[in-house]
Amino acid sequence: MILISACLAGFNVRYDGGNARNNLAVKLVALGQAITVCPEIMGGFATPRVPAEIQGGTGRDVLTGRAKVMNREGRDVTRQYLQGAQMVLKIARDHGVTAAFLKQKSPACGTKLIYDGKFAGNKVPGAGVTATLLPDHGIKCFGDEDLTLANVRPYVDAVTWENLHHDNLRP
Repeated sequence: MILISACLAGFNVRYDGGNARNNLAVKLVALGQAITVCPEIMGGFATPRVPAEIQGGTGRDVLTGRAKVMNREGRDVTRQYLQGAQMVLKIARDHGVTAAFLKQKSPACGTKLIYDGKFAGNKVPGAGVTATLLPDHGIKCFGDEDLTLANVRPYVDAVTWENLHHDNLRP
């Protein structure tokens, strides 16, 4: 089973109330080969919400207590990000997830890049809280830029693989 950031499947759960719809993500969910999660919603946030960034490190540092997740208004929202990550991990375990495709740059889901914590649009290498926790438990994490047929192939069955090649979804 594949785990996908809910915003990639077209759900309006991003901080700005929008989504980052990816047709392959939508198709995987429709075919029953992927489940969607949003660690931020699972952590108790509403949509839209005040943007947040990791300050003082990366998701690894948040998990070890060396960094915090702060929103743009200066509120410490670390607890909610940790709670959301734990809920995603539980769902992943309960559904036998082996791979996750997550939204890049998010303080929860970024797999290679996150914002630097200064709310100036600068990105730094690193992973978000959830994207750090999942691999610690054997789940391979990819960014949304890696959501391609080639990268999905090892995680789907033959029937799904065949169905992924049909252009049968409408926007």
